[in-house]
Amino acid sequence: MTLVIAEAGVNHNGSEEIAIALIDAAHKSGADIVKFQTFKSKNLVTETAEQADYQITNTKKVESQLSMLSRLELSHEAHQRLIDHCQKLGIQFLSTAFDSESLNFLVNTLQLKTLKIASGEITNAPFLLEHARTGCDLILSTGMSTLADIESSLGVIAFGLTATGDSTPSIEAFQAAYASAEGQEALKTKLKLLHCTTEYPAPFNEINLKAMDTLASAFCLDVGYSDHSQGITIPIAATARGACVIEKHFTLNKEMPGPDHKASIEPKELTEMVAAIRTIELAMGNGIKAPQASELKNIKIARKSLVTTRAIQKGENFSTNNLAVKRPGTGSSPYQYWQRLDTKASRDYAAGEVIFD
Repeated sequence: MTLVIAEAGVNHNGSEEIAIALIDAAHKSGADIVKFQTFKSKNLVTETAEQADYQITNTKKVESQLSMLSRLELSHEAHQRLIDHCQKLGIQFLSTAFDSESLNFLVNTLQLKTLKIASGEITNAPFLLEHARTGCDLILSTGMSTLADIESSLGVIAFGLTATGDSTPSIEAFQAAYASAEGQEALKTKLKLLHCTTEYPAPFNEINLKAMDTLASAFCLDVGYSDHSQGITIPIAATARGACVIEKHFTLNKEMPGPDHKASIEPKELTEMVAAIRTIELAMGNGIKAPQASELKNIKIARKSLVTTRAIQKGENFSTNNLAVKRPGTGSSPYQYWQRLDTKASRDYAAGEVIFD
């Protein structure tokens, strides 16, 4: 079953009330998980870090990342109330940590068992190692990455999952962990990869869904898709290509102020997306090509049988002049056509009679 993550992210604009409403909308849509972002701005960016172009466009304001992100933080106390609300509704709470303090809070205070690692952290080896050493299940986005970037990150994670506490981290140790049977098994057990195009919104001609196949082939891991495109077409297509996870940004209203609203879908679209994904899952089937239960009754209607084109008397030869193939499919198979030619009729036949013997 495809795991559907409704990515609320920072679309709460720093408001706990809006965050609660986002949880309600995610639950109503049928999503499996609602995901937020947990960070301390001062731990995440420097005072001089600039906004991305899409952030300037979407917020219509030029300021530092620190200034923008500081308005989007949720307190630890708010997080606890959010997870309590999720548990009350029966939807899983998830959050992406962007700094060590926040990671520690998610794992040791909120007791999360699954962690989502953002694309921007894929070269952040110390932070990847922290994630791996939690022992949690991990979902790793791979936006902006080459296969080499991803392999390096998997080496760090394999080391963190398998090395003893006194092992010294190093590039060589990461490579050895990745190459080991133990490391490969740990990755298969604990990690899912998400293909991603890190642009908001992502241009359709740069989505590259075929890269999902490349990731699966290169790393022999479960692969999903984190979507930043407009609309819901691409996540549905990714599901049909076998994505094990679909992550999609959503908001209560695309016109709200903030960096990510414009590249998000609204609750109605989220509901439609989840419903379409569940339909795709049903339609995928088991891959065995055989008549389905609903088809069986139609076989005799749609297929054909050997029939006479005119009256035939007993002892007369069947020929191309008196034998044809027509519906219904209740009689002798058309495969017997050539076998019948030039053989004698064992009885009289009326014109248009289906041949059974």
